[in-house]
Amino acid sequence: MYMLAVQGQKRVGGVRGHAYVARHPTFADMLSARDLATLRNTLKRDLTDVEIACFENLWSEHCSYRSTRSLLKTLPTEGPNVLLGPGDDAAIVRFSDTCAIAIGMESHNHPSYVDPYDGAATGVGGIVRDILSMGARPIALMDPLYFGTLDQEKNRYLFEHVVSGIADYGNCIGVPVVRGELVFDRSFAGNPLVNVICIGVVRPDRYITARVKRPGSRLVLVGSSTGRDGLGGASFASRDLAEDAEAADRPSVQIGDPYTEKLLIEAVLAMVETGKVLSCRDLGAAGLAGASSEMASTFGAVIRADRVHLRETGMTPREIMLAESQERMLLEVAPEDVPLMGAIAERYDLRWSEIGEVIAEPRYIVTFHGETVADLPIDLLVGGAPLCTWEERPYAAETPFVRPAPPLRDLALRVLAHPDVARKDWVVEQYDKDVQLRTVSHVHDAAVLRLEGAALVLSCGCNPRHIYLKPYEGTANAVIENASNLACMGAEPLCIVDCLNFASPVHPEVAWQLERSVMGLGDTARRMGIPIVGGNVSLYNESDEFETQIKPTPSLGMAGRSDEVRRWTPPGDGEVLALIGTTRPDFGGSVLDAVTGCGGPAPEIADIGVVSAVRDLVRAGAVTAATDLSRGGLLAALAKLAPRSTVELAGDPLEELFSETYGRFLVAGRDASALAGIEHRVIGRVGGTDLLIRWDGGSLTLTPEELESALSTMTRLMRY
Repeated sequence: MYMLAVQGQKRVGGVRGHAYVARHPTFADMLSARDLATLRNTLKRDLTDVEIACFENLWSEHCSYRSTRSLLKTLPTEGPNVLLGPGDDAAIVRFSDTCAIAIGMESHNHPSYVDPYDGAATGVGGIVRDILSMGARPIALMDPLYFGTLDQEKNRYLFEHVVSGIADYGNCIGVPVVRGELVFDRSFAGNPLVNVICIGVVRPDRYITARVKRPGSRLVLVGSSTGRDGLGGASFASRDLAEDAEAADRPSVQIGDPYTEKLLIEAVLAMVETGKVLSCRDLGAAGLAGASSEMASTFGAVIRADRVHLRETGMTPREIMLAESQERMLLEVAPEDVPLMGAIAERYDLRWSEIGEVIAEPRYIVTFHGETVADLPIDLLVGGAPLCTWEERPYAAETPFVRPAPPLRDLALRVLAHPDVARKDWVVEQYDKDVQLRTVSHVHDAAVLRLEGAALVLSCGCNPRHIYLKPYEGTANAVIENASNLACMGAEPLCIVDCLNFASPVHPEVAWQLERSVMGLGDTARRMGIPIVGGNVSLYNESDEFETQIKPTPSLGMAGRSDEVRRWTPPGDGEVLALIGTTRPDFGGSVLDAVTGCGGPAPEIADIGVVSAVRDLVRAGAVTAATDLSRGGLLAALAKLAPRSTVELAGDPLEELFSETYGRFLVAGRDASALAGIEHRVIGRVGGTDLLIRWDGGSLTLTPEELESALSTMTRLMRY
């Protein structure tokens, strides 16, 4: 489903707000005066404390898409392999006649700034449970991550502990992190983005959904006991990231337990295997109130809050309903099947409670020791939030190109040493990539997993610097680049999930960024025939502490399929190197721009025909290795694919080496004649002791030691 997380600046009555009367306002304070008046007029009465808490969270941006609902409806969501699209905890896409993948993506941005280890860890736990709730076994994770620059100690601290949280949780539950992305830019200082994608497998005819099926069935809560941790997390996410956020907001960050999560995975899959589970939902944003009301919105529900198993004494109904304690699942089963579910839970040493039932009347009722503490029209609570509209104002961010002064050698080493380009060994080594024994390849362009005798191929990410300069074109190119990554492994895209991370749409230029990005995403996915099956929206990503607002970051996850399982291998000595596609002087938003401030135009939308052409070359065995050109341009691709080779450039070496025009590939093969019919240029051969680059009037030699020193910059920085 689409989930919406709200970060940073809070919209108060339509006005950008920086300060609050109190650091921990009451729930009534968090509802706008207009919303509260609307509710009182509709219900013809005052609201109880529990009802206010429910609306505060269920009507938040996080749960209701008040700012983006109309935009999301423009995205293409259907396709021949889509069995279940947006609207549930995860999407279901057919992989073969006997296997489907469940896929979802979410963010845990604000919690990961306040408490990077636990914020990131619980982000992993939450998206894994979204996949689990579909009756699917989680098999892989991807983690696109965005941080402030590493020259600041605070950003290094956040980076270190976010990666550690993801690694520890994923490793403990036995789900490999097979792919990721890292971007470092000042705009993310004070507001890092922690996005996580999870993929699971399920039989196409055995998945379950998160909507209740019939009145009279029972709701069973399974997993960890409920405490006060994460209380009001959906509303907490709307708060400013102020300088004292870590101390003041830490109680709002959930604490995860991966060992319980592992037991929960096996227990829920065992329950599903009985065929007795009618529906299932993860307890995430807004806790039990969110899960049970959204789950029951097709009918209605009565929730008996006093039956919930607790780990703290004296908890109020509001706390029980809104706490976001982790590792909990809610299941719908027939009354006669409740004991069976309880027995399975106990077999895995998990606690459980029968906490409610589905009713035919479309109402959401909560009782506590026989007293009704909430009684609401369920369609008002779920999906009844009024929409928000924002003023839009376009901007022009491109600047004229100014040729950098430093020598080409210096520029080359600085670009290769930039953490966006440098090797990610320090991160990758912390992740168990081989658990479950499906991972075939995880280096370079895409991850390859063996599945049902074929290859599941995965890619993720986007380029915020390009998208900031040209939101429509930059987001379109993010789709094309991820498809290019899949093409390098011979895979055809199956689907996209997205996490739309933006600053506050109260700013007219941000509202324009958001609309243009969504349009670019939808139009390009439609042109390429790739359905967008779900995702997450994260707005208000701003920081008072660093006076920053993030660059627009519509991060993508893409899954594809190839009949042949390929392992990425480097080219051999003597093989021909060829450049496919047209190079233009696209320096704006490039890594060269990041290290020199050279400016220049950002890339236009790439030719999508090149992607399918390269995919066909790989499938036919016409090339032995391929990589698309992205961050760092041709120089970075050479350092990755053929660090010992001789290359001849045809034009301006600055443009040839550092431009980041999309729709280009560096390929290697035994015979260039195999590339006939596709626009290409032979640029050199693999072999030798160094990377030797020549052009009319000059040359550059980069030794293995120089390449190693530059490419290991991030690893040296983080290890020592």
